[in-house]
Amino acid sequence: MLSAGEFRKGQTIEIDGQVWVIVDFQHVKPGKGAAFVRTKIKNVVQGNVLERTFNPTERYPKAHVESKTMEYLYQDGDLYYFMDLETYEQVPLNHDLVADAMLYVKENTNVDVKFFKGQAFSVEAPNFVELAITETDPGVKGDTATGGTKPATLETGAVVNVPLFVNQGDIIRVDTRSGEYMSRV
Repeated sequence: MLSAGEFRKGQTIEIDGQVWVIVDFQHVKPGKGAAFVRTKIKNVVQGNVLERTFNPTERYPKAHVESKTMEYLYQDGDLYYFMDLETYEQVPLNHDLVADAMLYVKENTNVDVKFFKGQAFSVEAPNFVELAITETDPGVKGDTATGGTKPATLETGAVVNVPLFVNQGDIIRVDTRSGEYMSRV
């Protein structure tokens, strides 16, 4: 059990049978009245975010979320297949669970799959990936100093803004958390 006074960013708690992760928290001690904890919590399964206040003495069970490194194998319709690297078991996951991560994941890439009570609820791509550009406007000589950007489509279908000197066929490093171009490889 975890009291609200012990809340920290990234902790997972169980409220009414649902798993919530603490996105932000603030301990408030007003001049009058009792102290309280103001939080922003996110439902890890549904993705909705709530702002909620707690009494610091309220206690909630800590949710045990299991994280496994799995390899993305292939897509078949709306199902994406992942292989457990320890047991070699293949797990099919629905498009709704993996849509955000799959913008930056190609076949044979390792990802983190989060489970709660044996049920997968989230797929996280690696923080940085290297992907080829399949479509973008051609770079023009001398366009390195202006700092401008142009859209580029990656081999996974994601669109990121890249500097003007980057060309089609280049391999770039992308930060998957923000979707930003980092560098050419």
